[in-house]
Amino acid sequence: MVDKVLSHKIIKNQVVRFIFSAGAGFLVDISAFYLFYHNLLTEKTYQVFNATVRNSTISLAISFFLGVVVNFLITRYLVFSESKLAPYKQFVRFVSVAIIGFFANLGAIKILIQQFDMYPPVARIVAALSLFFASFFVHKLFSFSLSLRHHAVQSHNE
Repeated sequence: MVDKVLSHKIIKNQVVRFIFSAGAGFLVDISAFYLFYHNLLTEKTYQVFNATVRNSTISLAISFFLGVVVNFLITRYLVFSESKLAPYKQFVRFVSVAIIGFFANLGAIKILIQQFDMYPPVARIVAALSLFFASFFVHKLFSFSLSLRHHAVQSHNE
């Protein structure tokens, strides 16, 4: 009986569901990053629009996008499903936040790889984890237009 109540509370907890959503997107992201970095993009650098771009940067761009799509879908349907905002607005906002997150991740990865000589797949994980907690609040308040109070009142009433 206690286990059922506890598991129900865990499943109903928005932060726990967000961790699951972000975790699923993150697994897609780091798996794709590893696959692209080691298997599909075998050169150290590539020419993209007259610029020399590192393998790790291209791998990050592709893997990050794949992770964002997975994260958005799970977040929309399992975490912030009570949002009344139109789905296309949610997606545009979610992607806008993700783009800012992408550049924050890119900056963190470049520092970790170039300054600390960290192995790129490990640097990817460290960078993503460092930005995780801020993303919950940004997505809740901006991407899905939900107040912090809304969740607190809803959780208290359950």
